[in-house]
Amino acid sequence: MIFFYTARAKFDKENSGDILAWVNYIEWSNLTQLTELVSMDTSFNEVLVEPDHTSEEYWKEMVIDDYHETGFFRTLDYVLQNTKDILRFNLLTVVIEPEIDCSLISINDFNFLGYDLLDQYYDTSALSNCGGFDETFLPSDLNHFGLIDAYDKAYSIKKGLRENNPQEEHADTNVIAIWRHRSIGW
Repeated sequence: MIFFYTARAKFDKENSGDILAWVNYIEWSNLTQLTELVSMDTSFNEVLVEPDHTSEEYWKEMVIDDYHETGFFRTLDYVLQNTKDILRFNLLTVVIEPEIDCSLISINDFNFLGYDLLDQYYDTSALSNCGGFDETFLPSDLNHFGLIDAYDKAYSIKKGLRENNPQEEHADTNVIAIWRHRSIGW
């Protein structure tokens, strides 16, 4: 497995920009169990490493998948260097399409949070920003971060999304395993 890194904006009651945005999101999503949304969805947890399309280093560090910028970077140092002036954020380690149960993998100073299902454009989470796919999963299937806890369940939902919604572009997803740093960004 290859580990990548990203820095994402926090989205919770205190860090949503305004409390009404959080309240409205909880009401719309029906994810009443959330304490914080820690997603790869760029609408709610935007990438905090500013793109520099003129920089050779940026292109060396940025992970590209089928011509799409993922918002993931090859080195932790690059992410830290480009977030040094940001006080509160989620410093994350991720794996795209993990081949084993990532809850069993220990990474120094990071806690495993769960799995997101991110569309093929690396923008939209099928779990937390598509209004629900009740024929495939329910809001109660997500943990308090808006993620799936179990490896097998993440891949089962991925398969079901595609089968049940063949015309929906956000239902064609990548499973993303997510770990969060225990102290940086808090």
